[in-house]
Amino acid sequence: CVQENNSKADLTLIEKAFHFSVDAHQHQKRSSGEPYILHPIGVAMILANFGLDSFTISTGLLHDTVEDTLATIAEIETEFGPEIAAMVDGVTKISKISFKTSEEKQAENFRKMVLAMAKDIRVIIVKLADRLHNMRTIQHLRPEKQVVIAQETLDIYSPLANRLGLSSLQRELEDLSLRFSKPEIYYKLVAQVAKRMKEREKYVNDVQAMIQSGLDDHGYSNAEVNGRPKHFYSIHRKMEKRNLMFDHIYDITGFRVVVDSLEQCYGVLGLIHSLWTPVPGRFKDYIAIPKANFYQSLHTTVVGPQGEKV
Repeated sequence: CVQENNSKADLTLIEKAFHFSVDAHQHQKRSSGEPYILHPIGVAMILANFGLDSFTISTGLLHDTVEDTLATIAEIETEFGPEIAAMVDGVTKISKISFKTSEEKQAENFRKMVLAMAKDIRVIIVKLADRLHNMRTIQHLRPEKQVVIAQETLDIYSPLANRLGLSSLQRELEDLSLRFSKPEIYYKLVAQVAKRMKEREKYVNDVQAMIQSGLDDHGYSNAEVNGRPKHFYSIHRKMEKRNLMFDHIYDITGFRVVVDSLEQCYGVLGLIHSLWTPVPGRFKDYIAIPKANFYQSLHTTVVGPQGEKV
């Protein structure tokens, strides 16, 4: 997994961190009754899949050793150097912050505090991977505890993932939070989406083929096109915000076109707008005005085939 996503990874360092973590956590169990070491391994796997460097993956393996075992930061520094020690220390400090409110202004203050505490942005990424793995295994906790952790994830961690441009991590955090905080809504959405899955897949494939054909005809044959349905939490928020039933939500499909240059981005935007009518007020130019995390892209909503917004 590490070599697939980062061919320059220092496997010796990662292996050393693994054995250190195994020794440190050897007598500990998780709430599920499984050996605790499965958690740091899970965190490290998430980091490896994101293509992170050896120091960050090693930090993922070591992130709980100082907080939950007899290991010390001084010991980590002796064994792994000051960079990994500083990251482990940063993750440990963030883990000790107590979030006790979901009030939006206060939640934003907590997010700012986390960002300010992490001198190295990789510390935040390790903490997000830690939270994602905990959310994936949260079913072993008491239901009331699940709700608290899920709400904290929505208030603090998924917005941080969004701010860092980690959209796939953000989506999974949000869907898992919805699943455990509002299971009746989550499973109803799952059933509704599943019912329309075949027609949804056909629609995505058809529109993707139309876009690809248009790109090929206009000299953008190197462009890469991907389509996907929106995730459950996104659909739920839209239903709540607009007070709509599921059958009245139409723009639940998104497409991404990746091209070779900024100029081609604007060219493809013009092509899309020539194929389908753009929806007024739904265009965002994050190339001219990048997001705070330096994300750059063009966003538009159009009235696609069958009158469906995409």
